[in-house]
Amino acid sequence: MALVALALATIIAMAALSIDIGTLYQAKAEAQRAADAGALTAARLISISGLTGDPTNGNADGTWAAICGGATPYASQAAIKLAQATQNFVDAAPASTVTVTYGAGNAGGAASDCSTLGAAFGINPTVTVTVKRTNLPIFFAHVFSLFGGTYSGISVSATATAEAYNSSASGSGGGNIPVQPRCVKPWIIPNLDPDNGGATFVSTVDGSITNKGVLVFGSGVIGETFGLTADCNPGQANCLGVTGMISNPPIRVGNNVQYVPALVSGSAGAALSCATANSYQQAIDGCDQTTVYACGTLNGGQVNLNENPVNPGVLTGDTATAVACLTQSSPTYGGADALVSSTYPFQIQAGLGNPLVAQGVVNNNDIITTSNSIVTVPIYDSTVGPLVGSQPTVTIVGFLQVFINKIDILGNVNVTVMNVSGCSNSATSTPVNGTSPVPVRLITPP
Repeated sequence: MALVALALATIIAMAALSIDIGTLYQAKAEAQRAADAGALTAARLISISGLTGDPTNGNADGTWAAICGGATPYASQAAIKLAQATQNFVDAAPASTVTVTYGAGNAGGAASDCSTLGAAFGINPTVTVTVKRTNLPIFFAHVFSLFGGTYSGISVSATATAEAYNSSASGSGGGNIPVQPRCVKPWIIPNLDPDNGGATFVSTVDGSITNKGVLVFGSGVIGETFGLTADCNPGQANCLGVTGMISNPPIRVGNNVQYVPALVSGSAGAALSCATANSYQQAIDGCDQTTVYACGTLNGGQVNLNENPVNPGVLTGDTATAVACLTQSSPTYGGADALVSSTYPFQIQAGLGNPLVAQGVVNNNDIITTSNSIVTVPIYDSTVGPLVGSQPTVTIVGFLQVFINKIDILGNVNVTVMNVSGCSNSATSTPVNGTSPVPVRLITPP
């Protein structure tokens, strides 16, 4: 009996070690997942709100304070809500505490209010989220409390840091590190801002943003709304030649900027069945990860003047068909998600065509944090002169992240600028990859 008693104590100790510590390790992994999700959420909101489009004046005009400043920062609240959401529970319960701080660069930061930070935050903002779950339940180890143990207050915690990186001048005006988004729509636009008198979107020298700032605060490219119209005559078979192109090179026309179709190198993934007539439609509706747009590299993109995005004699051409499919809307009746850009931060309202509305997850006009209407388009150096040949190469000098407001039957796309990134016309560093022109990624916790 004495031997059995000793063996039983050993067995219980081993059970406590294997089961209870295993439970703690699982809780630790779940806490890390919650922290990762919270950090990425806050960084994404910083990205799609265009905060990095106002890198030097964000404190003065209120841009930063509106996103991540004050007593209850917008981005912080979103991070906390997601970190404590059901899918991120830690051991079947929400995290006890979630703290969010801001900084600049890979060192992270400890500021709960980002408006107290310096100019570096506007170029390379980082968000650090710490998740803690207290009073985790234990099972076999309870027996050791008979001997004065303190096992009822066990807790786990995890920290994650995410950054939103904008390549524009890389924060210093030199040593530009370009970006290379993996999902770009095949509309190559000239470096001409229609809402800024035809000035450039980005500098071709160092990649810096020309018209910095957020429009709702007085001036700036973030929040500008204009049209993207094809530089191809609808009655022609393609864009090639004097009769096919409206102007060469593409120009600004009133409140519109002309685009030319990009050469799509392969079939795009995630394309819906309503836009699969050709690879160009698939690249608009899906995610074309095979075509490389090498920002800042000579001949980093290629035009396809054999394509006509508005199609001869067809009102609902490739662009109109694919955009309507992408946004789950109709050029005539609408139904797409909507961007509220008259206030800041921007808010996205779910449209009737949104799959989440159709499935009953959210209601029409509910506020959502992501949308298929957010797309990336490349900017090319249009100062080099006319496009020569059927598939000329161009130098990509930056990207626009825009929200598609609507599409008409002629293929004219009305968009609002959400963010901008530039990379000059001679960047040599290895590019930073991401799904957007201001990539969001997790970095090593400080």
